[in-house]
Amino acid sequence: MTLAAANYTWYMARAGGILAFVLLTASVVVGLLLSGRARLRSWPRFALEDVHRFLGVLAGSFILLHGAALLVDGYLPFSLTNLLVPVTAPYRPLAVAAGVISAELLVALALTNRYRKALSHRFWRRAHYLNFAVWLLALVHGITAGTDTGSTWAIAMYLSAAGLVGGLTAARIVPAPRRTAVR
Repeated sequence: MTLAAANYTWYMARAGGILAFVLLTASVVVGLLLSGRARLRSWPRFALEDVHRFLGVLAGSFILLHGAALLVDGYLPFSLTNLLVPVTAPYRPLAVAAGVISAELLVALALTNRYRKALSHRFWRRAHYLNFAVWLLALVHGITAGTDTGSTWAIAMYLSAAGLVGGLTAARIVPAPRRTAVR
Protein backbone atom coordinates (compact mmCIF):
# COMPACT_ATOMS: atom_id res chain seq x y z
CA MET A 1 0.00 0.00 0.00
CA THR A 2 1.39 3.41 -0.94
CA LEU A 3 1.56 6.35 1.43
CA ALA A 4 -1.05 8.14 -0.69
CA ALA A 5 -3.48 5.23 -0.40
CA ALA A 6 -2.95 4.99 3.36
CA ASN A 7 -3.77 8.68 3.85
CA TYR A 8 -6.78 9.02 1.55
CA THR A 9 -9.04 10.26 4.35
CA TRP A 10 -6.55 13.00 5.17
CA TYR A 11 -6.47 14.07 1.52
CA MET A 12 -10.28 13.98 1.44
CA ALA A 13 -10.45 16.17 4.55
CA ARG A 14 -8.01 18.69 3.09
CA ALA A 15 -9.64 18.74 -0.35
CA GLY A 16 -13.12 18.95 1.18
CA GLY A 17 -12.14 21.93 3.32
CA ILE A 18 -10.37 23.74 0.51
CA LEU A 19 -13.21 23.19 -1.96
CA ALA A 20 -15.76 24.24 0.67
CA PHE A 21 -13.87 27.51 1.18
CA VAL A 22 -13.56 28.19 -2.56
CA LEU A 23 -17.28 27.47 -3.10
CA LEU A 24 -18.26 29.56 -0.07
CA THR A 25 -16.17 32.43 -1.44
CA ALA A 26 -17.83 32.07 -4.85
CA SER A 27 -21.27 32.10 -3.22
CA VAL A 28 -20.44 35.26 -1.26
CA VAL A 29 -19.04 36.92 -4.39
CA VAL A 30 -22.18 36.10 -6.41
CA GLY A 31 -24.33 37.29 -3.49
CA LEU A 32 -22.45 40.59 -3.43
CA LEU A 33 -22.86 40.93 -7.20
CA LEU A 34 -26.59 40.39 -6.75
CA SER A 35 -26.94 42.98 -4.01
CA GLY A 36 -24.54 45.72 -5.00
CA ARG A 37 -23.88 48.12 -7.81
CA ALA A 38 -21.39 45.76 -9.48
CA ARG A 39 -24.04 43.60 -11.15
CA LEU A 40 -23.35 41.39 -14.13
CA ARG A 41 -25.75 42.83 -16.65
CA SER A 42 -25.27 40.00 -19.13
CA TRP A 43 -26.75 37.43 -16.71
CA PRO A 44 -30.41 37.50 -15.73
CA ARG A 45 -30.98 37.98 -12.00
CA PHE A 46 -32.84 34.66 -11.59
CA ALA A 47 -29.84 32.79 -13.04
CA LEU A 48 -27.44 34.50 -10.63
CA GLU A 49 -29.78 33.70 -7.73
CA ASP A 50 -29.80 30.03 -8.75
CA VAL A 51 -26.00 29.99 -9.06
CA HIS A 52 -25.72 31.67 -5.64
CA ARG A 53 -27.97 29.05 -4.00
CA PHE A 54 -26.26 26.16 -5.79
CA LEU A 55 -22.80 27.34 -4.72
CA GLY A 56 -24.03 27.54 -1.12
CA VAL A 57 -25.41 24.00 -1.26
CA LEU A 58 -22.18 22.72 -2.79
CA ALA A 59 -20.13 24.50 -0.12
CA GLY A 60 -22.26 22.86 2.56
CA SER A 61 -21.78 19.46 0.92
CA PHE A 62 -18.01 19.84 0.93
CA ILE A 63 -18.10 21.00 4.56
CA LEU A 64 -19.86 17.71 5.34
CA LEU A 65 -17.18 15.80 3.41
CA HIS A 66 -14.48 17.71 5.30
CA GLY A 67 -16.00 16.82 8.67
CA ALA A 68 -16.79 13.21 7.75
CA ALA A 69 -13.25 12.61 6.53
CA LEU A 70 -11.84 14.05 9.77
CA LEU A 71 -14.19 11.80 11.73
CA VAL A 72 -12.85 8.62 10.10
CA ASP A 73 -9.22 9.69 9.68
CA GLY A 74 -6.95 7.70 11.97
CA TYR A 75 -4.08 10.16 12.31
CA LEU A 76 -5.84 12.83 14.38
CA PRO A 77 -8.80 11.36 16.24
CA PHE A 78 -11.73 13.77 15.89
CA SER A 79 -14.97 12.75 17.58
CA LEU A 80 -18.45 13.93 16.66
CA THR A 81 -18.30 16.14 19.75
CA ASN A 82 -15.07 17.72 18.47
CA LEU A 83 -16.81 18.52 15.18
CA LEU A 84 -19.94 19.97 16.80
CA VAL A 85 -18.78 21.65 20.02
CA PRO A 86 -16.31 24.53 19.63
CA VAL A 87 -12.94 24.41 21.42
CA THR A 88 -13.04 20.63 22.10
CA ALA A 89 -10.84 19.53 19.20
CA PRO A 90 -7.52 17.80 19.93
CA TYR A 91 -5.79 19.86 17.19
CA ARG A 92 -5.59 23.67 17.43
CA PRO A 93 -8.86 24.03 19.36
CA LEU A 94 -9.44 27.75 18.66
CA ALA A 95 -8.65 27.41 14.96
CA VAL A 96 -10.97 24.41 14.64
CA ALA A 97 -13.62 26.27 16.67
CA ALA A 98 -13.70 28.97 13.98
CA GLY A 99 -14.59 26.29 11.43
CA VAL A 100 -17.17 24.65 13.70
CA ILE A 101 -18.91 27.96 14.39
CA SER A 102 -18.77 28.87 10.70
CA ALA A 103 -20.40 25.56 9.71
CA GLU A 104 -23.07 25.84 12.39
CA LEU A 105 -23.92 29.40 11.36
CA LEU A 106 -24.17 28.18 7.77
CA VAL A 107 -26.70 25.53 8.84
CA ALA A 108 -28.74 28.20 10.66
CA LEU A 109 -28.64 30.41 7.57
CA ALA A 110 -29.67 27.50 5.35
CA LEU A 111 -32.72 27.07 7.58
CA THR A 112 -33.61 30.76 7.27
CA ASN A 113 -33.31 30.41 3.49
CA ARG A 114 -35.48 27.29 3.52
CA TYR A 115 -38.22 29.11 5.46
CA ARG A 116 -37.65 32.51 3.88
CA LYS A 117 -41.29 32.94 2.85
CA ALA A 118 -42.42 32.48 6.47
CA LEU A 119 -40.00 35.18 7.70
CA SER A 120 -40.22 38.91 7.27
CA HIS A 121 -37.94 40.25 4.56
CA ARG A 122 -36.26 42.52 7.10
CA PHE A 123 -35.43 39.59 9.42
CA TRP A 124 -34.22 37.40 6.55
CA ARG A 125 -32.02 40.14 5.14
CA ARG A 126 -30.45 40.93 8.52
CA ALA A 127 -29.86 37.22 9.17
CA HIS A 128 -28.35 36.91 5.70
CA TYR A 129 -25.62 39.39 6.72
CA LEU A 130 -24.30 36.61 8.97
CA ASN A 131 -22.89 35.07 5.80
CA PHE A 132 -20.03 37.55 6.15
CA ALA A 133 -19.28 36.04 9.59
CA VAL A 134 -19.52 32.53 8.10
CA TRP A 135 -17.04 33.43 5.38
CA LEU A 136 -14.65 35.30 7.70
CA LEU A 137 -14.65 32.45 10.25
CA ALA A 138 -14.01 29.98 7.41
CA LEU A 139 -11.08 32.13 6.26
CA VAL A 140 -9.66 32.26 9.79
CA HIS A 141 -10.18 28.50 10.14
CA GLY A 142 -8.42 27.78 6.85
CA ILE A 143 -5.46 30.03 7.62
CA THR A 144 -4.98 28.92 11.23
CA ALA A 145 -5.93 25.22 11.05
CA GLY A 146 -5.07 24.38 7.46
CA THR A 147 -1.93 22.37 6.95
CA ASP A 148 -1.41 23.86 3.48
CA THR A 149 -1.51 27.49 4.64
CA GLY A 150 2.22 28.06 4.12
CA SER A 151 2.20 26.90 0.51
CA THR A 152 2.26 29.46 -2.28
CA TRP A 153 -1.02 28.31 -3.84
CA ALA A 154 -2.86 28.51 -0.48
CA ILE A 155 -1.51 31.98 0.25
CA ALA A 156 -2.61 33.07 -3.24
CA MET A 157 -6.05 31.50 -2.71
CA TYR A 158 -6.63 33.21 0.65
CA LEU A 159 -5.33 36.58 -0.57
CA SER A 160 -7.44 36.40 -3.74
CA ALA A 161 -10.54 35.44 -1.77
CA ALA A 162 -10.00 38.23 0.75
CA GLY A 163 -9.37 40.72 -2.04
CA LEU A 164 -12.50 39.73 -3.95
CA VAL A 165 -14.83 39.67 -0.96
CA GLY A 166 -13.25 42.75 0.61
CA GLY A 167 -13.31 44.73 -2.63
CA LEU A 168 -16.91 43.88 -3.47
CA THR A 169 -18.00 44.56 0.11
CA ALA A 170 -16.28 47.96 0.03
CA ALA A 171 -17.90 48.74 -3.33
CA ARG A 172 -21.26 47.89 -1.82
CA ILE A 173 -20.77 49.91 1.37
CA VAL A 174 -19.16 53.04 -0.07
CA PRO A 175 -21.84 55.33 -1.47
CA ALA A 176 -21.85 55.90 -5.22
CA PRO A 177 -20.47 59.27 -6.27
CA ARG A 178 -23.18 61.82 -6.92
CA ARG A 179 -23.64 62.90 -10.47
CA THR A 180 -24.04 66.58 -10.93
CA ALA A 181 -25.81 68.05 -13.87
CA VAL A 182 -23.56 69.76 -16.38
CA ARG A 183 -24.86 73.19 -17.31
